[in-house]
Amino acid sequence: VTSPCKILKCNSEFWAATSGSHAPGTEEAPEFCTALRAYAHCTRRTARTCRGDLAYHSAVHGIEDLMVQHNCSKDGPTSQPRLRTLPPGDSQERSDSPEICHYEKSFHKHSATPNYTHCGLFGDPHLRTFTDTFQTCKVQGAWPLIDNNYLNVQVTNTPVLPGSMATATSKLTIIFKSFQECVEQKVYQAEMDELPAAFADGSRNGGDKHGANSLKITEKVSGQHIEIQAKYIGTTIVVRQVGRYLTFAVRMPEEVVNAVEDRDSQGLYLCLRGCPLNQQIDFQAVRSAQAAEGRARRKGPSLPAPPEAFTYETATAKCREKLPVEDLYFQSCVFDLLTTGDVNFMLAAYYAFEDVKMLHSNKDKLHLYERTRELAPGSAAPSGASAALWVLLLCLSQCWLCLL
Repeated sequence: VTSPCKILKCNSEFWAATSGSHAPGTEEAPEFCTALRAYAHCTRRTARTCRGDLAYHSAVHGIEDLMVQHNCSKDGPTSQPRLRTLPPGDSQERSDSPEICHYEKSFHKHSATPNYTHCGLFGDPHLRTFTDTFQTCKVQGAWPLIDNNYLNVQVTNTPVLPGSMATATSKLTIIFKSFQECVEQKVYQAEMDELPAAFADGSRNGGDKHGANSLKITEKVSGQHIEIQAKYIGTTIVVRQVGRYLTFAVRMPEEVVNAVEDRDSQGLYLCLRGCPLNQQIDFQAVRSAQAAEGRARRKGPSLPAPPEAFTYETATAKCREKLPVEDLYFQSCVFDLLTTGDVNFMLAAYYAFEDVKMLHSNKDKLHLYERTRELAPGSAAPSGASAALWVLLLCLSQCWLCLL
């Protein structure tokens, strides 16, 4: 499922034409105006299908503002010449940005280092919340991942196959709210086959405010991996396209996570509260059924083969290639291969765990196991006699899997 609104394509073309130049010199003004006119023409072509699209309206207003700022005429050539690339260090980098635009320097000058938390969404989809709860959810349609005083993140999940219960993230919208003298409001939007390296207005930083570079987009792999640094709120966001679908990961200070004015609305904030109970899938029950089905098929060869490309055994073997530790990321990989038959979901689980390794502040909590859901919040792995029992149970479970 793809959106007929092509505003992301318009944004990308404008950014490619201007090479990241936000404030061109006098000698570049005609070329910049030409690129702006081409940008405006592109938005007009897609206006009919973009009427309800926030990124579209943001782009239209941004074009009008830039036209006025640079005295551009609406009439003239609309080809898109490529402006010269600015030399390193000459593209709005400001070493004198206000201290308030650097989270650790401003809010924690005389206190301990802030406690950072992580949230991630990937695959069919699987959610790891800020409290390290791991869930597999349905959540078809649009759902808010984050909604606090500083930013809003919304994802749209669509069926992987017609009539299938399996869904995956096909669209992502991130709104960075205007913040003091640091950044203007910025909108980032990605969808299947469109992973821009710029905001909806074509810029790659926080705008014209003094601390604009405390918000910045970096393209790691073209069309596959971008990273957004929001230093003014101590936040890092990673967005990937793996196969046809998107993954999301964020590192954010607890203080920012909990900065919500209307606490009654936090029930819709998936990264903080998790998916509603009626949207959660019993991961363990489904996995047990999958394993039992595979065992029955081996004992009864007359049973018909499943329509998926993977059996429980082949899915397990495939996931082990990238995820050797049989934690919940490994189990989610097996689950996704069986429900979708798409090997890209194995890569989505792999990259989701790679992002955890980069973003999670507690390296002892990188792996999550089913038993951790029974522990009290903040508890570490069992110790002493309970640790021995835990190891014994783990060994028995591994032996049972071997027998399966």
